[in-house]
Amino acid sequence: MQSFPTAEGTRRGGRRNGRSSPDGPVWVGVDLGTANVVLTVVDADGRPRAIRSRAAQVVRDGLVVDFIGAADLVRELKAEAEAELGLPLTAAASGYPPGVPEAEVRAVANVLAAAGLECVCLIDEPTAANLVLKIEHGALIDVGGGTTGVALVQDGKVVNTADEATGGTHFTLVIAGALGVSYEEAETLKLDPARQPDLLPLVRPVMEKVATILARHLSNRAVPVIHLVGGASAFYSMDKVIEETLGIPVHAAPQPLLVTPLGLALAHRTTAEPAQARGWVR
Repeated sequence: MQSFPTAEGTRRGGRRNGRSSPDGPVWVGVDLGTANVVLTVVDADGRPRAIRSRAAQVVRDGLVVDFIGAADLVRELKAEAEAELGLPLTAAASGYPPGVPEAEVRAVANVLAAAGLECVCLIDEPTAANLVLKIEHGALIDVGGGTTGVALVQDGKVVNTADEATGGTHFTLVIAGALGVSYEEAETLKLDPARQPDLLPLVRPVMEKVATILARHLSNRAVPVIHLVGGASAFYSMDKVIEETLGIPVHAAPQPLLVTPLGLALAHRTTAEPAQARGWVR
């Protein structure tokens, strides 16, 4: 069975890569999410150089269900970023929800390969998010379109992860059922900040379920603070509902949809040698 390098595996001698621009090397992350596919590019200092995103339904509960569609989307995002930066992108890191079977993790790498990107690093999504947030002690919740990932962080390292099938898609289904509208109409309503306060009573039970998931996985553990990321966590009062339910302070990350994708690009930078070492600097 073919295996692909994790962050740890790459540090121990897995395939390394990087791309260069006139200002130095750049590094790429690709996040195949349930609701969005996001490609990010950072420079040698970890600063974003390009961000491209598309709403998509090519992944469900962390599993690639439309391989061709996913590869086509990544190829489009890659081409847009290349046009903006003026250089080719041929390698990237990607991620997966905790607990996804190895075969599905391989599928992520195969999607990138089909889009013209060598997958040089695969890490779990909470670990990627913490490369951005740099949490020392606490819990990190990644509420995506289809799943909620939970990670316990101690001394700056993710020491325990879990993932369950609850996320933004469930918000949409609840709204559609309650209002008698199509899934597409409900999705549009969900993403409209002006409508979210009125929709909060409908989706609050889903938010409370997210809190219950966290409580179950962090039982008997002292958690000083919870950090909230993922696109679904941007919904109005999500942080307040979880804080009220658990009685633990909750910090919502700014631009929560981009935290994990940027973390994946940082994982590429961390685990791959600089472009100069491979002779790619112009």
